[in-house]
Amino acid sequence: MRSLLPTLKNVEAARRRISQRATATPLVSSHSLNQSLGFAVEFKCENLQRTGSFKFRGALNAVLRLTPSQRKQGVVTHSSGNHGAALAAIARDLDVPATIVVPRGAMPVKRAAIRRYGARIVGCGNTLASREASLEQVRDETGAHFIPPYDHPAVIAGQGTTALEIVEQSPEVEEIWVPVGGGGLVSGTIAAVGRRIQVVGAEPELARDAYDSMRSGVRQPPLPPRTSADGLRTALGHLNFEVMNRYALPIHLVTEAEIGRAQNIAMARLKVVIEPSSAVPLAALLKYGPYRTSTRRVAMILSGGNVAMG
Repeated sequence: MRSLLPTLKNVEAARRRISQRATATPLVSSHSLNQSLGFAVEFKCENLQRTGSFKFRGALNAVLRLTPSQRKQGVVTHSSGNHGAALAAIARDLDVPATIVVPRGAMPVKRAAIRRYGARIVGCGNTLASREASLEQVRDETGAHFIPPYDHPAVIAGQGTTALEIVEQSPEVEEIWVPVGGGGLVSGTIAAVGRRIQVVGAEPELARDAYDSMRSGVRQPPLPPRTSADGLRTALGHLNFEVMNRYALPIHLVTEAEIGRAQNIAMARLKVVIEPSSAVPLAALLKYGPYRTSTRRVAMILSGGNVAMG
């Protein structure tokens, strides 16, 4: 597995590969929030990324690595929303057939986005086993290439380009806080910054499989999908856990009430729309403070902004 672990060179190559199609998102802050916290927090607005989440970066890098003949066969994935929407949009842009396996419990706004981008939707149950069974059936029928949501070197490298931009935009940043679901974003962040910058994960109490995996040293199964942070309900990836475990990633847990409060604070202070998953690291930072007592500048990735409005 070591040979599959993404490196800084992989992330830099992904940056060159996707730069013409992905958005270089802004890094924003709130003076009043910084004053109340006593240290500086900068927010990487991946909610402003194409299709509304960081997922666009990893999916784009993976699809662009396919040969023309492979693209002609099409792509397929399973997704509760953001990865599926990203892959659907990329496939439309590149004229690639796309099928997205979507669980019944997916947010309607995210299901609608997948449909709007023109992909074929195949329904499935809410368990990972149901997702994978439906996906294999599509692959058998079409020969389409599987673009995983997170557990893939090219996807991880693509997500890591977010952290490269953070470092360029704010060279003095000391910590980067990241929500943890399948682990693609946090693994890519680790690959991009190594140990030069402290990476910190955050996870809902109701979806704490990554936290428990790090404590036990063994990858744990996902919990029932009950957290409001729907983007973090998924199972932790094998490759992602290997990256996180080697790094000894610290992860903080937050409650549903803390997530809701952080989401409201972010939208009120920053004037941006974010989904609950994006609020998880802010909730953790508000609860625990910087990972290192000497830290004066923190960056935080707002992973997505796909929520139902009105």
